[in-house]
This record gives sequence, structure tokens and C-alpha cells, in this order.
Amino acid sequence: MAAPRHRRRGFSRRVQYSLFAGYVLAVVGVMVAVALLAIAHLDPRAFATLRGVAIDAGSLISGPPRAIVRGAADISAEIDAYFDAAAQNRALKRRLEASERARIGAQALALENARLKRMALLVEHLPRPLLSARIVGSTPTAARRFVTLAAGSSDGVRPGMAVRAPEGLIGRVFETGMIASRVLLLTDGESAVPVRMARNGVAALVTGRGDGSVEIRGLIAGGRPFRRGDLALTSGVGGVYTPNVPVAVVVSVTGDRAVALPLADPARIGMALVYPIYQAPSDAAPSQPKP
Repeated sequence: MAAPRHRRRGFSRRVQYSLFAGYVLAVVGVMVAVALLAIAHLDPRAFATLRGVAIDAGSLISGPPRAIVRGAADISAEIDAYFDAAAQNRALKRRLEASERARIGAQALALENARLKRMALLVEHLPRPLLSARIVGSTPTAARRFVTLAAGSSDGVRPGMAVRAPEGLIGRVFETGMIASRVLLLTDGESAVPVRMARNGVAALVTGRGDGSVEIRGLIAGGRPFRRGDLALTSGVGGVYTPNVPVAVVVSVTGDRAVALPLADPARIGMALVYPIYQAPSDAAPSQPKP
């Protein structure tokens, strides 16, 4: 007699044992889950200990595979670096040669500048920073732009003093209290800073636009004195601001006017330097001639 085409699972002991083991595991899993929930509600400290044990066990299990993967990645990176070493070496040599030429040129210019200053008997009276203060607040997005410094009149801060960061000029002190002061930013509509362009030395005036940018206007009408990427530096004309402090970079040009972005962003700066009011040499009293 031929065997039936479809045998019932009950005739296979292997299937029966598998089903029984599955049921046992499911019941044990439910019991363990209920026990863990009870421990979590009744004894949180013991449950935290169990969680710590589980974390430790997981780290022991996942640690070796992670080390293997990291080792394989390191080996792959080493192989890539070995084959790219020649090209990287050539590129680094070219950059080193260019940097060396630029360094030599800058050193020569510095020596020539010092020699010309000695010949012209030019002395720069550049003030040192008065103090360093933390920026503790700023105005929200509005036409008026201020930041608050954690230094006031008790620290020697006075209205009109220049405030700058390593990146560039921030603004000037507008008003002071005993332990804090408000700084008028470059981007404020009432701000005006005399500058000169680093590329061609053109004198210009930087005024705030109230939207986070500034406008640069040439003092001589006509022509196109600005280019995209030009750097504006303080000129020191009229006092207040020390000369040669970076101010802004031109981002767009329209005729004899340009829109620029300040180099120093108060939103990303935690500390600022306060400088005394700069007195230009031309504003100083003339010295008495020697007999």
C-alpha cells in the first residue's frame, strides 16, 4: 500500500518535540518578562542593577566584532594611503614650496615696511586692549543691533570704546552701567565706520543695514572701486577705531556701492576685547620744535 501524500504532523516526533520546546520557551519568556516588570515596579534599584548587567554583557558581546570591523577599516585605510602616498607627497611638496615663497615674500615686505617707517619717522600709537569681557546677551532680529558685555563703568569701560574679536571689529560701546555695557554693532543702522579697502586702498564708509549685513560706499563718487571678496579694514580716520582692524568682506557690488558681511559674528563669539578710544596722530597736539 502506498504511503499517504500528506502525513499529519502528529506522526513525527521531531515536529512534536519542536512544538513543545517552542511552547516552553514562549512560557518562560512571558514569565521572565512579568518578573522583570514586577522587579521594575517593586525594586527599581535591583532593576537598575539588572540593566547594568545587561549593558555589560552586551558590551562583552559587541566589543570583539566592533574591534574586528575597526581593524578591517584601519587596514583598508592603510592600503589606500599606501597607494595614494606618492600623489599626496607631491601635493604636500607643492604646498610647502608655495608657503615658503609666501613666507619669504611676507618677511621681505615686513622689513621694507619697517625701513620706510623709519625713513618717514612714522610712529604708530596703537592702544592695547583695556580688558576682555564675556558677551552675555544680544538683541533679537530687529533694525537695532546691540550686544551686552559683562563689563561696565566700574571696569573702566566708557561709551565710544571700540569692541572687537579675533576675527574682526564688532562695534563700539553705546552706553554703560556699573557692571555691564551695551555695544552698538556694525550692522545697526546708526553705525558708521571709516574704512579702506585692502586691495587698492580706496577710502570708504561702512554703515549698517539692520539685517545682519553692512553697506560700503566710496568717499569718491563714480567708478567701480569694489569687487566681490574685497576686504575692508578700519582706516583710523577720525579716531575711535584702531587702524587695520578687519571689518567686512564684500559679497555683492552695485555701481559704487557694495554689500558686505562682517567678519565677526557676535552670535558665535563668547568673548570680546574692549579698546580705548584711538587718537590718530594727526589729532594729537603738535610737538614743540627743538631749538
